[in-house]
This record gives sequence, structure tokens and C-alpha cells, in this order.
Amino acid sequence: MTAITVNAMPSITASETPRRIAKPTPRQIEIAAAPSSATEHAAAMRAFFAAVLPPILGLLLVIGLWHIATIKGGAIPSPTQTWEAAAKLFADPFYSNGPNDQGIGWNILSSLQRVGIGFGIAALVGIPAGFLLGRFSLLSSLVNPLISLLRPVSPLAWLPIGLLVFKRADPAATWTIFICSIWPMIMNTAQGVQRVPQDYLNVARVLNLSEWKIVTKILFPSVLPYMLTGIRLSIGTAWLVIVAAEMLTGGVGIGFWVWDEWNNLKVEHIIIAIFVIGIVGLILEQILLFLAKRLHTES
Repeated sequence: MTAITVNAMPSITASETPRRIAKPTPRQIEIAAAPSSATEHAAAMRAFFAAVLPPILGLLLVIGLWHIATIKGGAIPSPTQTWEAAAKLFADPFYSNGPNDQGIGWNILSSLQRVGIGFGIAALVGIPAGFLLGRFSLLSSLVNPLISLLRPVSPLAWLPIGLLVFKRADPAATWTIFICSIWPMIMNTAQGVQRVPQDYLNVARVLNLSEWKIVTKILFPSVLPYMLTGIRLSIGTAWLVIVAAEMLTGGVGIGFWVWDEWNNLKVEHIIIAIFVIGIVGLILEQILLFLAKRLHTES
């Protein structure tokens, strides 16, 4: 008979026994993660400087050119003279010596109040009107020619109508803000409604949704970016127009203040007002951008 040999399992010596992998200590984890953290920190610093340095350098360039242009004197005050006047002006921005002699702070607040009222009324009217025009083609065909006729009219052309109707400067200026703010809201909102995919509306019909649910659940999330674009355009136009309107109507406001300082030949105050108007407009736009990002994220 042929002998059958069975190969035995190879024995494992103590030296060949697999070693247990030691668990890394917190210090080792911290050391291992240090390079990636340093890289992220360096990338964040580069992004910060890339965002901050160019505007600062641009502003310094403008101030430098301004200084060179005024180094020999002339009608335009130098940056140093303007800075000294601004220090005195903002030392007490909320003084009040009568209706025609108030600090720049009160004038800014008065202008913002007019813009807020006119812009708010325009939003309450313009956004629902945009939804209606975008939703119903017959209504759009009726109203669009009227919008195309009135939209190119200069906002200041509406100021005399406001003075005629309201008999006062404040509501006339608010009326001007309303009429210049409403068009971008109507047009952008209507365009957003018209660009909603038809499949969404077909599903809503199949589900027999009410018009309110169609607007709130389907149209509003899709139209929100267009609507916010219209709001941004409107607030920029409103802040631009209020300065010119107040120059014509008088009273308290940053526009009237600029015109009053011109009559007093205080050119440095006019330059300060230009910077203030630009900064306030920039702040308003940034606030709206922040709200737009938050609403877009939540939707």
C-alpha cells in the first residue's frame, strides 16, 4: 500500500507572532494633524489678504492722487484738510440748533427713514404685482406696455407730481423713492415666475394644489434669487435718488445738507458727504447680500 503523507500546519514561532498595533496617543494625533492645520491656516490668511489688500491699496492710491492734485492749493481741499473737517464734524454728529442746522447724523437718519418708507411700500406693492404678472399671461400683456412706458422716466420727473398731490416735501420725496424702487422688483419677480419649469406647475395641477400652495411651495423658492436681485437694484436706486430729491425739496436729509454746505462754500464737507453716501450705500447693499445668502441657504 502506498503511504499517504499529510502536510501538517506550519508552526508559528513566538518571533513570528503578529504584533498588536499600539493606539496613537492624543499628542501623536496632534503632531500628525499639525501640518494640515498649518496649511489650512496659511490658505485662510492668503484668502483674507487677497480680499482685503486690493481695496486698501486702491483707496490709498486714490488718496495719493488726491494729495498730489491739491499739493499746490486750489478750490479742492486736500486730504488733510478734509480729515480735520471730518474729525470736527463727527465729534458731535447729532447736535440740533433748529430745523435748518442739524448734525450730519440726523440728516443721514432722515434720508434713511424716507428711503425705508418708500422702499417698503414699493416692496409691498411690487413683489405681489410681479408674481401676478408672471403667473397670468393676460394680465402681463395688459400691464407690460404701461411698465415699458413709465420705467424709463427719470425718478425726479415724478417729484413735481408728488409735490402737487401731497403739498409737502417729505411725502413727495417718499413718493419719488416708491416710484423709482417699484420697477426692478416687478420686472425681476415676474421674470423669475416665468422661468419656473412648467413640469413643476404640471405636478401641482395633478396634485390639485391651491394657488396659495403653488405660490408658497413652488414659485417662491424658485423666484427668490430673482426677487432678491430686484430688491438690491431697488435699494441702490432709492439711495441714489433720495440725495437728488432732497436737494430740490429741502428740509432735513443728506441731500439737503450737501446743498446747504455748498451754499456755505464748505467744499470739504461736500467731499465728506460723498464718502458718507457711498459708505451707507455699500452697507445697505452688503446687508441685502447677507440676507440673500441666508434666505438662499435656508430655501
